[in-house]
Amino acid sequence: MKRFSAVFLAALLVFAATGAFAAEVTLKLGHIADPQNPYAMGAEKFAELVKEKTGGAVEIQIFPSSQLGNQRDLIEGLTFGTVDLTMTSTAVLGNFLTEAAVFDLPFIFRDIPHAYKALDTVGMEICKPLEKRGIKVLSMFENGVRHMTNNRNPIRKPEDVKGLKIRVMEQPIYIEMMKALDASPTPMAFGELFTALQQGVVDGQENPAAHIYTSRFFEVQKYISLTAHTYSAEPMLIAMSVWEGLSDDHKKAIQEAADEAKDWQRDLCRELEDGYWDKIRESGVSEINDDVDKAAFMEATKGVWAMFEDKLGKHNIEAVVNVK
Repeated sequence: MKRFSAVFLAALLVFAATGAFAAEVTLKLGHIADPQNPYAMGAEKFAELVKEKTGGAVEIQIFPSSQLGNQRDLIEGLTFGTVDLTMTSTAVLGNFLTEAAVFDLPFIFRDIPHAYKALDTVGMEICKPLEKRGIKVLSMFENGVRHMTNNRNPIRKPEDVKGLKIRVMEQPIYIEMMKALDASPTPMAFGELFTALQQGVVDGQENPAAHIYTSRFFEVQKYISLTAHTYSAEPMLIAMSVWEGLSDDHKKAIQEAADEAKDWQRDLCRELEDGYWDKIRESGVSEINDDVDKAAFMEATKGVWAMFEDKLGKHNIEAVVNVK
């Protein structure tokens, strides 16, 4: 009996040390980014914090690189019950709640601190109606400042975009923004983009530094131009059906983990961004151009604001602009 007890105790200790006890709740989180992307690392940090704060009772299983589908698929999955959590752009989220796309208007943010404060206040308020549609926003992670790349010529002024076939997200604001620049916008899922660039299906694309580097877009693009035309947040979403089924303690832990991971991930983005550009320059594959006439781009795209004022709500646009 003593020997049995000793063996049993030893087994318990091994299970505890290896985390072999099954979690009470296991949730699937899908996103489209490469695992080395900062918001993918933010998802990993979130999972670690959830495990820590719940004593291992809640486990977050992460599926990166579009394993569970593209962004539209993932958002729909929250309402269909096939996905528990996802991280997605406000642009694609805007197809489910139009007002969420207000943050994708060209040049709406003065700088990064303005973006953070606006998203954490106005953004969270704007997204509350999603809860009646089966989706809850936990926090606003960062995708980053978006820049244009292409294989034809450096982009320094709006005229340089004319005629380029540019991949954009499936969001009317991005489509109209490219039309305002006389480009040919081509909506396409992120998972198809590298091959489309490689095969010349499109001339170029626009994304933050992290995607340009970690998804290797720079390897199939000659010119990178730091246009900084929009800033892209990456909200973390959870299915309301999942949220409502959690205990109060687990809800509290998950919300705290999302907020802490968001702050951690934003800091990580600031640390890594210059390094991405340095690594791209060192590769010698792409030319990075920061001689961009942003004032001219702002002038060329200002009509996009007026075009979407009614749909997004003039009061929402003003609320974002007036955040101090």
